[in-house]
Amino acid sequence: MSAQQWPDDVRTLAIDIGGSGFKAAILDPEGAMLTERVRIDTPYPVPPEKFVSAVLDLTKDLGEHHRVTVGFPGLVRNGRVRNIPSLTRAAYDGDTDPRLEEQWLGFDLAAALTEAFGVPTKVANDADVQGCAVVEGQGFEFVMTLGTGVGTAMFLDGRLLPHIDAGHAPFRKGDSFEDQLGNVARKDVGKERWRRRVTEAILAYDRFLFFDTIHIGGGNAKHLDPEDLPHKARIVSNTAGITGGVRLWELDS
Repeated sequence: MSAQQWPDDVRTLAIDIGGSGFKAAILDPEGAMLTERVRIDTPYPVPPEKFVSAVLDLTKDLGEHHRVTVGFPGLVRNGRVRNIPSLTRAAYDGDTDPRLEEQWLGFDLAAALTEAFGVPTKVANDADVQGCAVVEGQGFEFVMTLGTGVGTAMFLDGRLLPHIDAGHAPFRKGDSFEDQLGNVARKDVGKERWRRRVTEAILAYDRFLFFDTIHIGGGNAKHLDPEDLPHKARIVSNTAGITGGVRLWELDS
């Protein structure tokens, strides 16, 4: 179904999957919430079948919708999971479980959720979805989400670029950006040191991306002080992980 075939009052069920919680709401055509946002804690361990069941249970009372958008904390291509650091852990902040990793790798999540919901469903990286809600459509815009891990998305003049898990790129002391800025690191080093690392990370990304703007979201963005950030950085609302669910469909038009 193309964008032109949706009804004028199209309702989008938008789901934001995080390492600590699953959140969902139904959006109007402009991306405003028509329902209260519902939330559950991420039910570790969460293999694919349990994931689908938990998402259905979370959203069962939200009402009718024409389509579904899922922001997923990992690399998804053509609806299939290619890399998923957080949900392959047996427990929050735990180590990767090889059995869960094997179950998730290559899983056709878009097809499974389309069948479960009975309506067309898009699955994209959660930072990509969040970026859809906050980018301004001018120049090269970089999105960095700070939560359990580090998510990234890139846009050029408002167009979503192919997803790259830039949070796993080398950063400092042999660690990746995610190693140094994820939730475990934030708790280990304390708020002030973590804030300085975030600023250092922004400058490091800019040295090879040359972005015009960086939008910083995710649950841990609330720990940042906007006054301490480089001039090209702005902090965005964590609700963007849901409200970007409409814009993702508009990119097909």
